[in-house]
Order: sequence, then structure tokens, then C-alpha cells
Amino acid sequence: MAITITEQTYSGVKKIDFAWTALTTGTTSGTTLKSYDGEILNIFASNTLTAAGTIKLLDEDSYDILMGAGTLTTGLSYLGTTGRFHIGAVAESTLTLEHTVSTTGGTGHVIVCIR
Repeated sequence: MAITITEQTYSGVKKIDFAWTALTTGTTSGTTLKSYDGEILNIFASNTLTAAGTIKLLDEDSYDILMGAGTLTTGLSYLGTTGRFHIGAVAESTLTLEHTVSTTGGTGHVIVCIR
């Protein structure tokens, strides 16, 4: 399994796209090159898997920013915000996506937006 990371900033909002391909079953990870600071506005994932998977979004201290809520269903999983509730924040830290799948042949994206 492989993860490619694209990091962009648009008018103060930082967008990180973790694109992955499930070549084998198991867990793989990818870490951003940049450090991030701010409130996580939303996280969503899309995939073509035929079985569910899980993700963890870890800061440099290895804390899961999603607090265990990173279960992916097939198709679109929106781990975003509702109203004024927000997922969390990150303080001057790189981010590591850990992705676990039990099937091969799928592809997908996990997109994180930070302000």
C-alpha cells in the first residue's frame, strides 16, 4: 500500500490530501513534510474499497486527533464538523495518516482542512 501527500494553502486554509492505493492488506502510513498549527475544520475520505477500513490521524506525540473515530465505510466517509463543534486542533506538528485495510485493489483520499 502506498500514500502520496499533497499539501496546499488557500487563503489561510491549509488542505492536506493523503491519496492512497491498497496494493496489499495491512497498515501503511505517510507523514506531512510541513508542520501545521490551527483548528481542524473537517476531514473527509472517499474510497473504492469493497470492505471498510480505518484511519488514524496522528500528531508528533502520536495522539490520534480523530480519537478513534476514523472508521471508513465504502464510498464517502465524512468525519467533518457540525455547527460550531470542531474535531480538534494541532499545534506546530507534522501529521501522520495511518491507514488500515483488509482488502486489496482499492484507492482513495483522506482530505484534512486546517485554519
